[in-house]
Amino acid sequence: MSVSAPARRRPKSRRAIEPKPKRVTVLGPGLITGASDDDPSGIATYSQAGAQFGFAATWTLLFSFPLMTAIQEISARIGRTTGRGIAANIRIHYSNWVLQAIVALLLIANTINIGADLGAMGDALHLLVGGPSLLYVVPFGVLCAGLQIFVSYARYAAILRWLTLSLFSYFGTVLVVHIPWGELARGFFIPTLKADAAFWTAVVAILGTTISPYLFFWQASQEVEETRRVAERKPLVRAPEQGPRELERIRLDTAIGMALSNLVALAIMVTTAATLHVAGVTNIETSTQAAEALRPVAGPFAFTVFTIGIVGTGLLAVPVLAGSAAYAVAEARRWPEGLARKPKSAMAFYATIALATLIGMLINFTPLNPIKALYWSAVINGVVAVPVMAIMMTMTAREKIMGEFVIGGLLRAVGWIATAAMAAAVLGMAITSFL
Repeated sequence: MSVSAPARRRPKSRRAIEPKPKRVTVLGPGLITGASDDDPSGIATYSQAGAQFGFAATWTLLFSFPLMTAIQEISARIGRTTGRGIAANIRIHYSNWVLQAIVALLLIANTINIGADLGAMGDALHLLVGGPSLLYVVPFGVLCAGLQIFVSYARYAAILRWLTLSLFSYFGTVLVVHIPWGELARGFFIPTLKADAAFWTAVVAILGTTISPYLFFWQASQEVEETRRVAERKPLVRAPEQGPRELERIRLDTAIGMALSNLVALAIMVTTAATLHVAGVTNIETSTQAAEALRPVAGPFAFTVFTIGIVGTGLLAVPVLAGSAAYAVAEARRWPEGLARKPKSAMAFYATIALATLIGMLINFTPLNPIKALYWSAVINGVVAVPVMAIMMTMTAREKIMGEFVIGGLLRAVGWIATAAMAAAVLGMAITSFL
């Protein structure tokens, strides 16, 4: 019996029929993760480093860039390869007590950070338009939580991508201040090592700000969300033919996101070094203090642009902080999770987002100073980061978890260097705390 021509045709592979992703989807989880790293609390850290030490601390950003890029790429690959977030993978493959301790500490640290960021946003809007700062904290918190809960995931992800544009305001401040480029180049490319406890505390703070646990959980979970969003995409352990293109996308997305994050941090540090440090203003505790100090030194334009950036970055970072905590808690408890789900189908997940944001808001109305509490948040983040990074590194070396996409070579080496650097940062923080 003859066979018709269509029947003789070999079926196209999944790789051949999978639609090529649009360019806008290439820049997603990595871009948003990197941008959210420059939250108002991070702005305060970079501002203090620039004001206190001038250009001598800028080399830390050159040092941290490959480390944060590697660990975030590893986080993304865990989510895209396994189809699960980091907490879900820890729950399946590691001890329950380890999981519960990590998730509890992450939730506490993120909630404190949310409170500090909302307070900074309220203070920034007060500087711009007047009125009581606390009055603005509530609508900012409601807006951040409401967007996550009631806006569809595709639209919400687009909003977050647009909010990354707020970071470019800090490049604007660099353009209006005088930069001694030779001095900046020496500080950036030649590491300064001072026998000064305050200097090393600043180095620890910068490293802890750029490599934070909530970023690991968020990027991995967003890769899972993106995989679910496109029907043709499957976890790479089930569809290895999708691997080469997807890993290249993750590498590009993460590198661009982390480069943007570090360039913005550098712009903030350079602005404050060239203005506040030169003017002898060396004690900056908050991002709004940095903005206020810039007004008489660098002029009203730099002040306005810097302050607007605080609000924009807060609107980006607060949802990421609340969302990463909710993903971790939901995965640990086996609750339905995901921003693509309707609120009724993931009530506990969305309740965690709302509760973390609410408690963060309320911190600003208590005697507890959220900025002072950030110190303890940094300590908790450091304590959490080291075991999480170590677990991620061992996880990605196991074929049982990663299939044919186990991570080796240079990426694995840099990932372990980042883990060791973070451990050293935690040790340095502990030592400097007792000096």
